[in-house]
Amino acid sequence: MRRLIELSRYVVAVPAIGTIIGSFVLMVLGVWEIGVSIVNLVNHSVTVKQSVVGILTAVDTLLLATVLLVIGYGLYELFVDSAVQLPAWLEIRSLDDLKSKLIGVVVAIIAVVFLGYLVDVNDPSEILYIGAGAGALVIGLAAFTYATRKN
Repeated sequence: MRRLIELSRYVVAVPAIGTIIGSFVLMVLGVWEIGVSIVNLVNHSVTVKQSVVGILTAVDTLLLATVLLVIGYGLYELFVDSAVQLPAWLEIRSLDDLKSKLIGVVVAIIAVVFLGYLVDVNDPSEILYIGAGAGALVIGLAAFTYATRKN
């Protein structure tokens, strides 16, 4: 029974690999969106503002792909093979390491989404509400990181 439980950790390889594949798909879609935005801008079929929003949306997709990649690598490294060769900044030794890396990428996504609204929205009060919400979310994530950190 003990051996079965020890081997069960390898089941995590399935979602880890699936997450990495999903990340690759989103990366291709993000690069495609950027290419389409550039072609549309060069062909004068969209305004510069619309092109900027399209590129920011693509960057958001790429950041989400990065989150999935970090999750996939982290799950694989934590549960399946801790000897996998990754850059030092991507090495994950605990769930706290994974959490902190994910929070950093989520904050970047929040910033890109807010920038997209800033470019696209014309009502200053709406931008204020969106900015306050984004700021509250970032403060909440910072508080969570501070409260759950290990000394």
